Amino acid sequence: MDEYNHFVDWDKMDVTVQSQDAKELTCTEFQELKQAARQGYWAKNHSLRAKMYHKLISDIPCRTVTPDANVYWDIVVKIVGKRNSSSLPLPEFVDNSLVPTYSLNAEGIGAVRKIILCIANQFPDISFCPALPSVIALLLHYSKDEAECFEQVCRILACNDPSKRLIDQTFLAFESSCMTFGDLVNKYCQAAHKLMVAVSEDVLEVYSDWQRWLFGELPMVYIARVFDVFLVEGYKVLYRVALALLKFFHKVRAGQPLESESIQQDIRAFVRDIAKSVSPERLLEKAFAIRLFSRKEIQLLQMANEKALQQKGITVKQKR
Repeated sequence: MDEYNHFVDWDKMDVTVQSQDAKELTCTEFQELKQAARQGYWAKNHSLRAKMYHKLISDIPCRTVTPDANVYWDIVVKIVGKRNSSSLPLPEFVDNSLVPTYSLNAEGIGAVRKIILCIANQFPDISFCPALPSVIALLLHYSKDEAECFEQVCRILACNDPSKRLIDQTFLAFESSCMTFGDLVNKYCQAAHKLMVAVSEDVLEVYSDWQRWLFGELPMVYIARVFDVFLVEGYKVLYRVALALLKFFHKVRAGQPLESESIQQDIRAFVRDIAKSVSPERLLEKAFAIRLFSRKEIQLLQMANEKALQQKGITVKQKR
């Protein structure tokens, strides 16, 4: 394949979509990049996507002291040493979230755990970040080695542009984003919202799963397409795709009885098996067809929700 296949189990990958020729992308203008990402321009070629991820992540404005690839090998020796990484407990901040395998080989699966442990060591201020395992597992596909993947993830976590929200790293940020998602569902997916209210005891608990649908349940081919656009356009893309997932779930399942004990489980199962009903292209089309949806609106909702949580004193996850 190429230099970016070290951690991938190609027998599990759909190689047809990975091997088509795609020209190098030379555009640097935001509108052109946005268009190319939405259309899946670099999704057809594994090494082109790796180069694009590298370029987009290198352009993220970061705090001055951001750990890089050189630091990685020193820390990994101290933290993991000769032990098997699968025997080491993951940090609490990943909140027992799924560590997706995304067609990685055994070495890749072990590397995800090692990188999580090294990030916990270098970012003591992260207190809640359930999306992290999924982001690392995805980026490992497009990295030459563990250290490069570690550096890319560090850049995403160390972004210091106040207008650019990337990954929630505190419980306050995560919880307020769940409330914001609920506000957006209420406004833009009223039919689905009515169904959620009717069939669940706690609708916010259903909506607090929204990031898990993307970073955990969604198959690799889909989350990679979402990530293409996310790296160009930012956090609002995640809301759009999660709303589209909910709209499709409602369309496919409306009027049918629950298949499991809870609507939460049903949505997770639907997202896991999304390939049966919706293609990645169709999912993104639906996501970007939602009108009247601006970054400004999201920021205002997010700030209002953070403020409301702080006033209630909810800033860390309560032990159940």
